[in-house]
Amino acid sequence: MDMALDALTDVSDETLLVLYGNGDRDAARSLTLRMGPLAYRVAYRMLSDAAEAEDVAQEALLRLWRIAPEWRNGEAKVSTWLYRVVTNLATDRLRKRRGVGLDEAPEVEDGAPSVVQAMIARDRMNALEAALSQLPDRQRQAVVLRHIEGLSNPEIAEAMEIGVEAVESLTARGKKGLAKLLAGQRAELGFGDD
Repeated sequence: MDMALDALTDVSDETLLVLYGNGDRDAARSLTLRMGPLAYRVAYRMLSDAAEAEDVAQEALLRLWRIAPEWRNGEAKVSTWLYRVVTNLATDRLRKRRGVGLDEAPEVEDGAPSVVQAMIARDRMNALEAALSQLPDRQRQAVVLRHIEGLSNPEIAEAMEIGVEAVESLTARGKKGLAKLLAGQRAELGFGDD
């Protein structure tokens, strides 16, 4: 018997996945509402392409549904598993498009208070995404997961299947690389000399 959708708001992701694996469709809907935006956001940050990010997010969720019947609660967090799948799928797509060049996708307007502020924010995001695209794949993954998605180093280590020290190293090298790539654009992007 399916649980009511609003009764699932306080249920953990892992429990929802187990419930779905046992046939509860409301659990699947609830988990999709939670995990879909996360998967899309990570994919978009890595790919800078809305259509590709949507494809990656859908593929990652399909893989999640396929493993639901075998999910063992307590072994991993659903979000960590999903981060790993999304970053791997996005990395595969990036590798396939190398040589073709990365498309510049316009930043979606987010209700910024003024047109000028929106233009500055868009320019900054475009510069960040262009710089991110020039980082090595593993550095890009670590930086996106840490500084854009806000994961802790242990969560990133689990998602990337590496040690915490390796995460710290990748993140530090990624930040240093971004600083170098963006160094000449401070004034152009509206940052003062502070």
